[in-house]
Amino acid sequence: MGVRRDAREAAVQYLYQREMQGDQSDQALEEFYEMRGLSPSGKRFCNELLEGWMQHREEIDEVIAKNARNFEFNRLSAVDRNVLRIACHEILFRSDIPAPVAINEAIEIAKKYSTEDSGKFVNGVLDNIRKQKSAVA
Repeated sequence: MGVRRDAREAAVQYLYQREMQGDQSDQALEEFYEMRGLSPSGKRFCNELLEGWMQHREEIDEVIAKNARNFEFNRLSAVDRNVLRIACHEILFRSDIPAPVAINEAIEIAKKYSTEDSGKFVNGVLDNIRKQKSAVA
């Protein structure tokens, strides 16, 4: 597995853990990294993803909610919601990562940690976000 895929998976796992424990602080992040065993470059990329989501979390959640048609944001599975958060951050705020790469990575992570149908759902939501960003740019 590549360093970036591993970092994306770790970011999703951390957000999921944070959500399930109801912990909105980041005090457990270093402990998570120790347990997860990311490489130094993986840890750096994971940090970038998590910091980006934290910096833009309200906007990202709003964009996801708008594009998850017929789904209430809080009723999405926690795995799918957090996969979408990381990928949405990449699409909207990371010019160094092509949107198709972010979408493909998210689909694979969703299929691995959620359901086969989650891949299709994640693809649909993220593709809508990509199209909207392209229309604005």
